[in-house]
Amino acid sequence: MTTSTPANPPSNFIKGLIITGVLLIPFLFYLATAESIVSVWNSSETFAHGYIIAPISLVLIWLRRKSLMQMTVQPYWPALLALLACGLAWLLADLGEVQVIKQYSFVAMFPLAVVVLLGRRVSWAMAFPLFFVLLAVPFGEVFIAPLIDFTADFTILALQATGIPVLRDGSSFSIPSGNWSVVEACSGVRYLISSLTLGCLYAYLTYRSLKRQLAFVALSIVVPIIANGMRAYMIVMIGHLSGMQLAVGVDHIIYGWLFFGLVMFIMFWIGSFWRENKDDTVSEAERNQARLDNPPVSTGKVLVAAVAVVICIGIWPAYASYIKRISFNPAPAQLAGLHIDWQESASFTTWRPVFLPASAELDKAYQHNGERVNLLLKYYRNQTRDTALISSVNIMVPDHDDNWTKTNFSVRQESVANRQIVIRETQLKGPSGPMVVWHWYWLANRYTANNYVGKLLQTKEKVLMNGDDGASIIVYAPFNENPEEARTALRDFLNANLDAVQATLSANKK
Repeated sequence: MTTSTPANPPSNFIKGLIITGVLLIPFLFYLATAESIVSVWNSSETFAHGYIIAPISLVLIWLRRKSLMQMTVQPYWPALLALLACGLAWLLADLGEVQVIKQYSFVAMFPLAVVVLLGRRVSWAMAFPLFFVLLAVPFGEVFIAPLIDFTADFTILALQATGIPVLRDGSSFSIPSGNWSVVEACSGVRYLISSLTLGCLYAYLTYRSLKRQLAFVALSIVVPIIANGMRAYMIVMIGHLSGMQLAVGVDHIIYGWLFFGLVMFIMFWIGSFWRENKDDTVSEAERNQARLDNPPVSTGKVLVAAVAVVICIGIWPAYASYIKRISFNPAPAQLAGLHIDWQESASFTTWRPVFLPASAELDKAYQHNGERVNLLLKYYRNQTRDTALISSVNIMVPDHDDNWTKTNFSVRQESVANRQIVIRETQLKGPSGPMVVWHWYWLANRYTANNYVGKLLQTKEKVLMNGDDGASIIVYAPFNENPEEARTALRDFLNANLDAVQATLSANKK
């Protein structure tokens, strides 16, 4: 018969204090990142569920406490490499001002620290609760645009299949009874995120088979996307059949959430037919074998692991602070010296994009041989979260703008000033008529229209301690019937003046 000596309770208490203290350390080193997560929870109903993610994880761990208490703590040193990689990802994201990667890196430090301190066996036993905390990160806004397109496509196809004529203009459309627009609130991203969170939790609590768990999670992603298209179609039909009296105000939102709740109930009800009961009981033989395979470790060894975790977590904010201090440029940016060959004139429009404040700005209108073009340069230096060149809050037109509507968007390659430039083209319609807007970035003395490439260039410059200077270049022109009229004016303007613009930007970089 195999016997075992129970662990020393005072020793376990000390180990528990050490582990708890270490898991609080990230909040000390990464307080600003934690605050950025909470600020999104507070400002967006889409991510308000973030407050309950950590409590749910703790409850799930508490429910498994009996089986967990039968296991012994055994620090797992290789996980320090993953923790270091996580910290490096945070550093690069911090230098590039990529909030979502900073936030994921910060949150991922908690389960990785647990793996280091408690070991593989204990961590695996509570793997889902540990990594469920990643759902607290407010991520999902990147899917808003494609979800809007899908919802608009689905609704219009369904209306046409019903026999209702539709005139489409981007994400807006008109039917005989009235006008409709698919905006951010209609994208279904809230339903998708809510469904994914609930789906993951339901799959963990309901199934033992990994295949069934993954299948249900996949279902929780697909169902709300399709359901949101059906929801949008039904709301339009209710408005149409009621003469635009119903589903056009607050009841629009109420119908949407009632429909979503019904869809979730049906999905969970169907999923319950394949339920697999879980059995967390551990036999005496299994407990004895676990103790033999994983003998208790000393408090000193746990303390060494704790110190290693603190070092792996703490070096990155210190290094980021050093890089920012060395790279800080106190000199003011200057754009006033830019000389444009075209004649300066009054602007043909009052429209301006909604961007974060820049270090320097040039906003002027020009004309030449009947062509009219506006130039907007926004130069950024010593960037922060609130003064960033590349940010999700830098937009051409807000969703609920009463005056301006985005009618088309595309990425184009244009040949101007003897070079090929990739630009973003946005077509807008408003009080001063339709116009074409071209937008791209200047970073590290090169052009790009890609946010990800721009962030990589910005990060590279910071790592090399070359500063973080960059600029948004925005040119726009009006047209009457054909947007090619505006494109021709923009090409002519850039052919004549892009070299001067680049020279002015490069002079500031020095």
